[in-house]
Amino acid sequence: MSAQTPANTGTVLDRILESRRAAVEHRKRVLPETALKYGVAAATPLRDFPGALTRDTLNVIAELKPASPSRGVIRDPFDHVALAQSLSANGAAALSVLTEPEFFGGTLKNMRDARKEIPQPVLRKDFIFDPWQVWESRANDADSFLLIVAALRDPALKELIDLGRELKMEPLIEVHTKPELDRALAAGAKIVGVNNRDLKTLEVRLETSLELIDQIPDDCIAVAESGLKSNADLVRLRNAGFDAFLIGESLMSAPDPGAALTQLLGTARTQG
Repeated sequence: MSAQTPANTGTVLDRILESRRAAVEHRKRVLPETALKYGVAAATPLRDFPGALTRDTLNVIAELKPASPSRGVIRDPFDHVALAQSLSANGAAALSVLTEPEFFGGTLKNMRDARKEIPQPVLRKDFIFDPWQVWESRANDADSFLLIVAALRDPALKELIDLGRELKMEPLIEVHTKPELDRALAAGAKIVGVNNRDLKTLEVRLETSLELIDQIPDDCIAVAESGLKSNADLVRLRNAGFDAFLIGESLMSAPDPGAALTQLLGTARTQG
């Protein structure tokens, strides 16, 4: 059994990780880490992801998400560049871009293309468990990347956080339970995302964020993820102590995601 991932228990998360492990092993043979390091040296300058999440306002990380295991196809056609431009113009603090292809319909190209068209920092949203993927993220111009505590053993979690910092990328560390939060903090997490969706069952409970916020230290950036559907949800969570909010499905399923974002933020619409 790999030291990087917990035992397979047959959950949705396990199936995704199994698929990603096979894909990464193939990609590593095609594109060795040495080549990725050249790509990192040629990558565009980093943007300030932590800074984007700590402005004194409702900071939304708007997510480009074509599909999901729970919803199937969310948006088709999926014009990632137009979506990125609209979300950027209508108040997104940062963008999250799904790059997992089989379950979420994402690609690294979507992330690169979207980032070229906006000034905000971009988070790579994927299932990352190998240092090679961190190098790949920066080589493809990501400003940050997601680490899911439920998908990693403690040594790998710390190794990936440390490598991100070597590359000046502060990762978003995702938790769902108090034990996972404890593990994230022990590994040195500085940006903690509380996912209201249980990745093992796909059930969503907004209360998950409210139950964990008091356990997140003040010197950490706190991000609420999943199930956020209204300005009232954001205001409630900000008042509870959250700095930022990662929102995907409610934006991607809206007829006009830019307009939906302005409603979430409680701001006036910006055209274009």
